[in-house]
Parts: sequence; C-alpha cells; structure tokens
Amino acid sequence: MNVKKISYMAIGSISLALGALGAVLPLLPAVPFLLLAAICFARSSEKLHNWFLGTSLYRKNLESYVAGRGMTRQTKIRIMVTVTLIMAVSFAFMHQVLIGRMVLIGVWVFHVLYFLFGVKTIPAKE
Repeated sequence: MNVKKISYMAIGSISLALGALGAVLPLLPAVPFLLLAAICFARSSEKLHNWFLGTSLYRKNLESYVAGRGMTRQTKIRIMVTVTLIMAVSFAFMHQVLIGRMVLIGVWVFHVLYFLFGVKTIPAKE
C-alpha cells in the first residue's frame, strides 16, 4: 500500500466516525462527513468502499441522494436545521466582522435554496 491510499483510508475512517456521531448528535452534520468517507474509501480500497456502501449509515443518509433520487423531507430538514444552527453561532461570534457575516449569510442562503430547489424531495419509506 502506498501513502496516498493509507491517507485516504485514515481520512475516510475519521470522516466515518464523525458522520456516525453526526447521526446521533443534533449539532454535528452527518451527511458531509459520510460523503467524504465514501469518496475516500472509493479512492483507497474497493473492499472498504463496498463495505461502507452496505452499512446502514450509508443507506439511511446517502444512498438515495447518491443514486440521484433525492432526499426525504426529514433528512433535508435535519440538514438545514443543523447547518442553520451552526451558522447562527458563527454569525453571533462575528459581531465585529461585517464581511464575515455577509459571507455567512450568502452561504446560508445558497444552502437553503439548494436543499429546497436543487435536491429532489422523495417520500419517506414506510
């Protein structure tokens, strides 16, 4: 194994751990970390990537999105609320940095618009 593959495995493992925590903790987003884990595992090991694709974390949070079908309303709301809370805290701490607040507002607006109009909403599985 070369250093590049080992690095991808390490980053993927850390991202998977953070994504698993994000699935449980309300303020830590799971989806970005799980997407990073999927990318890293795909670049490091086919066996590890296939294992990750079979986990319930992947199937519950990313499978429909990666397949191009979209996300459930509950998943979209959970992601938007989490990001909004994190950005609100950052916004509060930047009370003297006007340009930082403007950038945060722009990123937040883009994020909300993307999830409302860019990601298809699919019905929740019964």
